[in-house]
Amino acid sequence: MDLIPKPRHMTCDPAGGARFTLDADTVLAAGPGTGGAARWLRATLGAATGLDLPPAGTRTGDSGPGGGHGATGEGRNAVRLDVDPRAGLGAEGYELSVTPHGVRLTGADPAGLFRGAQTLRQLLGPDAFRRAPLPGRTWSLPAAEIRDAPRFRWRGLLLDVARHFMPKDGVLRLLDLMAAHKLNVLHLHLTDDQGWRIEIERYPELTRTGAWRSRSRFGHRASPLWEERPHGGFYTRDDIREIVSYAAERHITVVPEIDVPGHSQAAVAAYPELGNTDVVDTSALSVWDDWGISPNVLAPTDTTLRFYEGVFEEVLELFPSEFVHIGGDECPKDQWRRSPAAQARIRDLGLDGEDGLQAWFTGHFAGWLAARGRRLIGWDEILEGGLPDGAAVSSWRGYAGGIAAARAGHDVVMCPEQYVYLDHRQDGGPDEPVPIGYVRTLEDVYRFEPVPPGLDRAHARRVLGTQANMWTEVTEDAARVDYQTFPRLVALAEVAWSDLPAPQERDFADFERRMATHYRRLDALGVAYRPPAGPLPWQRRPGVLGRPREGAPPDA
Repeated sequence: MDLIPKPRHMTCDPAGGARFTLDADTVLAAGPGTGGAARWLRATLGAATGLDLPPAGTRTGDSGPGGGHGATGEGRNAVRLDVDPRAGLGAEGYELSVTPHGVRLTGADPAGLFRGAQTLRQLLGPDAFRRAPLPGRTWSLPAAEIRDAPRFRWRGLLLDVARHFMPKDGVLRLLDLMAAHKLNVLHLHLTDDQGWRIEIERYPELTRTGAWRSRSRFGHRASPLWEERPHGGFYTRDDIREIVSYAAERHITVVPEIDVPGHSQAAVAAYPELGNTDVVDTSALSVWDDWGISPNVLAPTDTTLRFYEGVFEEVLELFPSEFVHIGGDECPKDQWRRSPAAQARIRDLGLDGEDGLQAWFTGHFAGWLAARGRRLIGWDEILEGGLPDGAAVSSWRGYAGGIAAARAGHDVVMCPEQYVYLDHRQDGGPDEPVPIGYVRTLEDVYRFEPVPPGLDRAHARRVLGTQANMWTEVTEDAARVDYQTFPRLVALAEVAWSDLPAPQERDFADFERRMATHYRRLDALGVAYRPPAGPLPWQRRPGVLGRPREGAPPDA
């Protein structure tokens, strides 16, 4: 049974012959609290198998509750769903029992039941991932006992929709792919220098102006190639509501990122008063058409604070997530150094220079969010100058920021670029499209350990989990995002879910063996992943410059 992520405990029929067959008479016996998983199973497996999987008690001969096929009976030829928080399975845990007579799936909670449904789908074989049944196909499950639960509570993927916009349907598709791998956090990077992607009613210019750039560089910023046409797009408020609701049905939390005070040129282009007007003619700025880090950052003024409070008020209406990401990374300080207004603010507040000014900025929004029952999270630069209680850190420049944050009592999501930046190239060969950064192979991601050895047990509990980051400067469409994301996201999913040994003790050969089956699942789902033998001809980008770095990456 080539399951991914690998379950904690699994036993199966040693002879491999015992199976449960699903047919036109198979019913779905859904206990209390299982409605979401039951709807998903009927819709998804029903489409792939052509089977109705009706509720128990609706087939001729069903004996009803207590008699075999009812929602409270064990029954033959039934898939039984239950939620039992007393089962000792742990949050998001599940237990799956398959015998020749039927299936019983029990979740510790509705999320655990849904995770178990993903395992059930994998056991049916790769064709269960199709959208319509294949002629003559029969469906059966191997007899097995599985007891499973996740290692981490945060198992995520960052999707950058600011550099290259992904239409709503693409995001919904990605949520389905995340759900299939038991991931539970979509970190949605909504704003940057190159585009603003969320409708804010009180500030319409953010999308009227800020969502569109005149052209885009094709390849890395050293490339001489340009796509000389406008690029952009944004999600309406109802689009966001749909995305959040679709994710919630799959027990995925969407964490929004609104970047401050750097990575903000699109906002300044829309509302020039947000920039450092005493050193730059911000009215002449447009949405940035290049990659890298723009020097045009937000001014540390009351006007800026009130503006972004208005933005965040609308963001909180749309996203119920515990955490709200405020970026905080790569904020050039040159304009603040030259700005009389910024220097006056540093003096008036008694701050320790420009780093202290950014810490003040971060602290303001940490307090503002905390007063509304939310928590701030930002990239590890927010540690510079001090971090308020309750704030959390996304550690991207290696482990050091996460270690420092955990030791200071802050929660951490580990996502070091040396391991889990999916825009980095997957191979050193000449056919790798738009090669960026160091080579990070499937095996490198599989051997990534989110909890560094430098943390003792008490501080290690501050590591909420991990995520992979898919930045999209050089991934201009869904096929390119697929190529960079898969199959490495599959490895990250197992790292985040499964109870694996130390990195060098992990059985990568076994993972590769299971991947042979999983590639067929991805094929059925239409994922344009990187094949193990290298890119297909249509996946190559000859002549488009990247920025490869040779050798091993520096220690995380």
